Amino acid sequence: MKGKNGASGKGGFGINRDDRCRNVFRRKAGVSGSICLGLAAALASVPLPRVQAEESRDRGVTINVYNWGEYIANGTDDSLDVNAEFTRRTGIRVNYTTFDSNESLYSKLVGGGADYDVIIPSDYMVSRLIDENMLAELDFSNIPNYQYIDESFRGGEYDPENRYSVPYTWGVVGLFYNTDYIEEEITSWSALWDDRYAGKILMFDNPRDSFAIAQILLGQPVNTTEEEDWMEAAALLKQQKPLVQAYVMDRIFDKMESEEAWIAPYYSGDAAILVDNHENIRFVVPEEGTNYFVDAMCIPATSGHKAEAEAYINFLCDPEIAGANMNYIGYSTPETAAKAYMDEEMVESPIHYPDESILARTQVFVNLPEDTARLIDRLWAEAKMGGPGESAVLAAIILGFLAVYIAIIVAKRRKRQRERA
Repeated sequence: MKGKNGASGKGGFGINRDDRCRNVFRRKAGVSGSICLGLAAALASVPLPRVQAEESRDRGVTINVYNWGEYIANGTDDSLDVNAEFTRRTGIRVNYTTFDSNESLYSKLVGGGADYDVIIPSDYMVSRLIDENMLAELDFSNIPNYQYIDESFRGGEYDPENRYSVPYTWGVVGLFYNTDYIEEEITSWSALWDDRYAGKILMFDNPRDSFAIAQILLGQPVNTTEEEDWMEAAALLKQQKPLVQAYVMDRIFDKMESEEAWIAPYYSGDAAILVDNHENIRFVVPEEGTNYFVDAMCIPATSGHKAEAEAYINFLCDPEIAGANMNYIGYSTPETAAKAYMDEEMVESPIHYPDESILARTQVFVNLPEDTARLIDRLWAEAKMGGPGESAVLAAIILGFLAVYIAIIVAKRRKRQRERA
């Protein structure tokens, strides 16, 4: 979801990641540093299913891919350069750019100035784009590797007819906490409201994730359309406001690493890296339950290179490519077949692959009606400001400054007019 470093993204935060391929879990398992490099070399000789390669070479086609930052293996740290390998095999070039939130992706699409062929939004945004007829229906005959997507990831609530999206990654939301400062075992989201940690608590800087935590604590469904539910959740977030050091996304890692903050919610795919690099930081999925998210590959309805875009999606679904990719970005794969090409410790990690008892307590976001979305935006602004009262005060201050500014401008103009006379 999930905001992120200079290149903003779900998979990385500008932190010292060590080496996603060589060093994730190396301290625990002694993984060979050559595992990803060897896999990348082996993949170079593996043929792809036919994907209009010669035709694309003749046309010199370039597809525009829009993804979260640091959310694909790019050749650094001995990883496979996924986009370069796709071009090498097919002749289809990739223009790759990144976004930092589902909302910024949506704004780009509705603004009409973007020309994307493949996008990778999260579940609820997929649902919204489907509802607004902004996605192309996929031709799965061009995506034969879809066969490797596990049945449990097909026909999700966000795309129930399984027509517009192919799962890319998945994960859950949980809590980081620093055991040097928080000695008791954290088991509940209520820890984010504990005044003992006042000024050391971080919170998501986006409404769906933050509201979901409050909703789950209150026993509400995260996709409720009842105004009273959202009002109650907003009231809980307003109570939390005085305890929160900052509402952040990408800075969560830096603040937890520097011990500037002690506790923060975030996504499981990134959690393993922080936990592995810092013995005093733990990650837990609270007992009340959590959000289960899926990021999926889609093609905008405006794409001018749909067949090539489907070839790209097919390539990312190849188990060997998917395995090498997941080893780098650190998220969970929807393909069991890809696990054969992944680091064993990652596959066995309860952070990446929580057990069924945890998954049974999860909820998936879907798109909400427009009136509910507007309500959420208003309540979120109020919660971050501390309530409508503080918002009104801020508005009054701004208007006051504006009035003074206008008065000064008017006075200067009158003075000039008198001087000319």
